[in-house]
Amino acid sequence: MRGRPVKLSAARRLVGDLMRFSIGVPRVTVQRQMNISALHKARASQSNRPSWMVLFLKGYGLLSTETPELRRAYVKLPRPQLYEYPGSIASVAHEREHDGERVVLLNTIKTPERRSIAELSALLQEARSRPVLEIREFRRALKIARLPAPLRRLLMWLSLNMGRQRGHRFGTFQLSVYSGLGAESLNPLTPLTTIFNYGPIGDDGSVTVRIHYDHRVMDGANVARALARFEEILNGAIAEEVARLSQADNPSSAAPEPSA
Repeated sequence: MRGRPVKLSAARRLVGDLMRFSIGVPRVTVQRQMNISALHKARASQSNRPSWMVLFLKGYGLLSTETPELRRAYVKLPRPQLYEYPGSIASVAHEREHDGERVVLLNTIKTPERRSIAELSALLQEARSRPVLEIREFRRALKIARLPAPLRRLLMWLSLNMGRQRGHRFGTFQLSVYSGLGAESLNPLTPLTTIFNYGPIGDDGSVTVRIHYDHRVMDGANVARALARFEEILNGAIAEEVARLSQADNPSSAAPEPSA
């Protein structure tokens, strides 16, 4: 059977280069079955429900403030060492349509732990809806992907191994989920220290959450404790902020009745 050659698009070359560097990371996975019923209940009570991605994104940012290992990276320049960032930078994968092809592009959000749920929702919506070439990070990535392979791989290697540049260009952690499609990834790859994902969320708030981590930076017990704390944050600080959303939208409902 004769087939036909399909030329690699810039976006496919970009994914290929990311996988090239991701394969070299000694990655291990730790999984926890969580019950986030408190957050599920708070979200269900809202007329305008924030996306689960936003809630998990902020929760992981808060977790990173308490867990320095999640803000560290293994870099090779000027010598092999760990580099710790003062805050987290999220790298979020988006599926977009570009040049007649569905492609995956990454954009970063600095310090998600300091942003409100509404602000994070707006940033993610912008990355999903604005024309691809109007988003600076998408445009820059596609431009680099059109360079000759040796040059673009050198640029990527340098960016991944220079501490300050690494955070600026790639972030400190990555989030990539398919739970909205009823599926979950068991072995996602990234050159970053951690990538986390979660599966479909049950009506009772049950959900499987995984952190895939670089074993050069941390150990499994650290990650297991972090996942337990992550569950507490989701049911605590994040659920409380979600519960306050309706009050923010309708402040008069929280105000006392005026006296006669």
